[in-house]
Amino acid sequence: MQQARDGAGMHPNLLVSCARNDLGVSPLFSGFKIRTALAAIVVIALSWQPSAAAQSTQPIISAQTQNPDALLDQSFNAMYNLRFDEAFRLAEAAKRMANDDPVPWMAQACAVLFREFDRLHILRSELFGIDERFTDGPAMAWDPQRRRDFDNALIGTERLAQERLRQNKNDSRALFALTLVNGLRADDAALIAKKKFSALSYTKSANGYAERLLALSPDYYDAYIATGMGKYIIGSKAAPVRWMLRLGGFKGDQEQGLKELGLVADHGRFLMPFARILLAFDDLRHKNTAAARKKLEWLRERFPNNPLFSQEIAKLDHPAPAPGQN
Repeated sequence: MQQARDGAGMHPNLLVSCARNDLGVSPLFSGFKIRTALAAIVVIALSWQPSAAAQSTQPIISAQTQNPDALLDQSFNAMYNLRFDEAFRLAEAAKRMANDDPVPWMAQACAVLFREFDRLHILRSELFGIDERFTDGPAMAWDPQRRRDFDNALIGTERLAQERLRQNKNDSRALFALTLVNGLRADDAALIAKKKFSALSYTKSANGYAERLLALSPDYYDAYIATGMGKYIIGSKAAPVRWMLRLGGFKGDQEQGLKELGLVADHGRFLMPFARILLAFDDLRHKNTAAARKKLEWLRERFPNNPLFSQEIAKLDHPAPAPGQN
């Protein structure tokens, strides 16, 4: 079949025939010839394909990714692989697909915070190995644009989540989003701003939303990241500090915290890898190198673009000498 086409998609021979009709030479628009011309137009229209350049500008969304959560799976996968711009774009696509859903906004906040953790070298076993290093030390400085991105994503999450809760106080998407929003604010306050009391306040709020969600849906395993981290961190404090925190309504039990983080590591959806990172660091802290290596190898296999896991395995293979040793 001849592939020449006019810019508007019209076959040039039809234009010639129409011109002949105007001159009285070829009466195209009569009888059999009308049907023939219409059939030709249909064939040409059906056979037309956009150019490769035009096709390349069209988003490719398969039936599998028409669910916002499928896009968010890809977004979190990109985040753990340190492909932060891709993670942000995928969450943006999920926002367009479900414009009343706060979870894609929350996913963007996660991607921004994880990016800052990577830039500031926060997710390292050395930081988690000693309680004082985890929350003490000087405050770190955000990248200004990332700070704005983080705050905007959190504000958008909270706005949509609260709107949904006004319509249904048991909306699981809203409760999950608010659980993570407060958990992210706690992480920022504890690990970047070094504001312990603010971190504790956000942790308490995150636990409150998580407990409401888990009472309704005990299998919403990602929500255990909030309750597990809160119990683990508070449970690691000295006994007098734990006692005072309990008076303020904070729950601290390190073993229970580890069990709840284990539920996320085994059954979570978006936060399974993050829970495994935290548990690997706890294994390293307690010299359980075999368990740590198993988790780190799992992470390295699934997220090969993230050098953190290879670096932590290399530390196991070539441990640094103890202080005072050559």
